[in-house]
Parts: sequence; C-alpha cells; structure tokens
Amino acid sequence: MEKTLGQWLTDERIAKIAPDAIREWDLSKEEMWNKTLTQLREEHFGGEIREGLERLYAAADSGEWYYPLYSEEECATDAARQGVNLVWFPSAEAGADERPFILLVPGGGFVNVWNLTEGWPVANQFNRLGYHVFILTYQVEGEKDLLEHIMEDFARGLRLIRENARRFHVRADEYMTCGFSAGGYLICLWNTEMGYRAYGLPKPRAAFPVYPVVTLKPPVAYEGMSPEEAMCLYGCSLQEAMNSAFEIPEHAEGFPPTALFLAAGDDLVNPENSKMLARTLEGLGIPCRLEIGPTGGHGFADGTGMCMEGWTERAVRWFEQL
Repeated sequence: MEKTLGQWLTDERIAKIAPDAIREWDLSKEEMWNKTLTQLREEHFGGEIREGLERLYAAADSGEWYYPLYSEEECATDAARQGVNLVWFPSAEAGADERPFILLVPGGGFVNVWNLTEGWPVANQFNRLGYHVFILTYQVEGEKDLLEHIMEDFARGLRLIRENARRFHVRADEYMTCGFSAGGYLICLWNTEMGYRAYGLPKPRAAFPVYPVVTLKPPVAYEGMSPEEAMCLYGCSLQEAMNSAFEIPEHAEGFPPTALFLAAGDDLVNPENSKMLARTLEGLGIPCRLEIGPTGGHGFADGTGMCMEGWTERAVRWFEQL
C-alpha cells in the first residue's frame, strides 16, 4: 500500500528536517497529510516528490547530511535563526568532485521554504547529473531586514562548505546557485553588492533563477505590499527599496552567467520579471539563457511530467558549454 505524506514525514530518520518540508506550515493539520504522493502530485504539487523523499532518506542514512548554521546561543538571541540549515546531497556520479557544487534555494514567498517540491526532488535531479548539492532552509520570520538576514544565511552556508570542503568533496570557491520564485530573487540579490561581495566570498560560476521575482516596480511587481511588509523585507519603505540594490535589473553588473526558466502561463510571478532580467544581462554582455515553457504556470519545480521536464539537465549542459 502506498504511504501517505504523513507516513513519509514521520520517519525518525528525517526528524530534523521533516518540520521544514514546507517551513512554517504545519502539514499535519492539512488534508494533504493523509494523501498519498500520487494523489498529491495529481491534486496539489508539480514535480516528483517521491524521488526527493527517497533521496532525503538516503542522505539521512549516510549519517552526515544536516548542518545547522547558527549555534544554540545565537538562536536564543534571535528565534528566527532556529532551524536555518544546509542539507547535503552528494552525487555518486563520476567527476562530481571536480564540478562546481550547487547551492539550492527553494521558494515560498518569504513566508515558507518549499523543500518538499523545490528542494529535495530538484537536488536529486542535479545529483544524477553529476553535481553535489546543498539545500538551504533560510529564515522567513522577523520584523525588519529579513532579506539582509537571509544574505547572512547564504554567507554562513557557503563559509561552512568552504571550511569543510575536503569532507564535502568540493572545490571551496567553485559553486553555482539555483533558486525558485522568492528563492530566485534571493540568488539574484546574492549577485548584487548586498551579496557575495559584501561578505568577501567568491562569485558564483553560474546562476539558475526559476520563475524568479526581480523587480519591485510597477507594472511588473506585485501590488498591494503594505508599509509594514516592506519594512519587514527590506528594512525601508518600498520606494526606498526600488532605488537600491533590491531592484535587481538596475544592479546586475556583478552577475555570473545566468539561465532563467519559467512557464508562459505563470499567473503568480509575471513572466516579464525574467524577460527584464534577461534583457539587462544581454545588454551588459553577460551570458544568458531564457527558456519559457509554452504551457503551465508557477511552481513546476523539477518539471516532471510537464513541458519543462528536463530543465535541470538543460541548465547544467548550457553551463558546461560556456
């Protein structure tokens, strides 16, 4: 008999990360908790959830897979840091140690982190393509400067990887980033003066934003953000944020080669976000690839069973040919 989502997520092996299958969302109180993964795929989520969970179990069975980024003392002074972590999915494919590792950043609108769909299954695909992957579960709480705090999460994660490069079988300064939706915005922000340069860390070799947000300005940006929400995210008013590095297309000089993926029918994040960034990068002479699927919408994750199936392979093969 096929297991339900609840049965998958209550396995003791993954107890450390299971509450963050979708961070800040108690799935045990939802109807989906008692549905099988087949039902979830048909009714709720895109992508191949089962293979992501199986890969998570395998990582947990290895004994080295879950890495908190803040100490207990640091979490005691700021509760939003609790549970911020990296999950390590090493690839068993030949040559993986010589390739850049991937820092994978799921989305969730800055209120959740969707490891269940945009984390574990996507990391599994990159593993099969010969890349070691670290999945970042980042802060989504706080009353001010949330994005600045998440940049610190990025820096913490990359420093941990660099300090343990031999253990992780990676080249310390060789990495790529991949992020979805809000996570796509975060990996873009990492390429501005608020990111790797501010922390004295190396530039990514490439970036793969997937249906990302990149602009705060109308008519493309979300509408209706309150002053309180702007202060929480940016630490300033929305107008001030528009005139700073938070407005990605106007601060893209530090970008690495970038491949963007989205679907034409995305009704949550306007496809013009990706088109705008692609135009900007092309104007700056930065290698860029823009792939827009003819059908589908937001949240296709690893793309399994949809027109975007195989986008992970197309992303890394494009990078390899640069």
